[in-house]
Amino acid sequence: MNTSFDLNSLAGPARVGIGGPVGSGKTALIEKLIPAFQQRQIEIGIITNDLVTKEDAERLRKSGLIDPERVMAVEAGACPHTVIREDPTLNIEASEQMTINFPEIELILIESGGDNLASTFSLDLVDQWMFVIDVAGGDDIPRKKGPGVLQSDLLIINKKDLTPYVGVDFDAMYSEAKNVRENRPVVAINSRSGEGVEQVVDYIVSSLLFNKATS
Repeated sequence: MNTSFDLNSLAGPARVGIGGPVGSGKTALIEKLIPAFQQRQIEIGIITNDLVTKEDAERLRKSGLIDPERVMAVEAGACPHTVIREDPTLNIEASEQMTINFPEIELILIESGGDNLASTFSLDLVDQWMFVIDVAGGDDIPRKKGPGVLQSDLLIINKKDLTPYVGVDFDAMYSEAKNVRENRPVVAINSRSGEGVEQVVDYIVSSLLFNKATS
């Protein structure tokens, strides 16, 4: 799909938050999203948040998947949720700088530092946000009903391929996630193989980018 519209003429690029616990696969998901958006000719930038390092940003810069200058890092300090929710100033400033540096960018992905199920994004920072959990965390995560699970625009269940090795009933986990989220969407993916990633891209394009272009 080629987005022929100019998203940046409509109040700047869209911004999507990607949250989730440590090790759930947020950065691995981004590594699969980059070529998927590139294939659709959607110009993207990335902002990562780590506690006191730039580990995730360096990983993405060295991946060869994207111009390293299109990856910016925010050091979140001891409370990763603060810079995406209570005071997102650092991330807003990084987004603005990204737009100045690359005015052609249509979409900025903002990855939070690893946090717990209570992590959410300020809507002053993002247009929508997704939350990544994984099967290794246990099939009871949806039943715990944290704000990340309940309030995110899209819930992603990652590492589906590990189901046989971690003693998880995936079908029950997926069904419970659908149940507690009512009408909010849930997508199952394998960030290693890329299975399900196109569904994530489709969701962002249809629910955010298309609506932004036609608003």
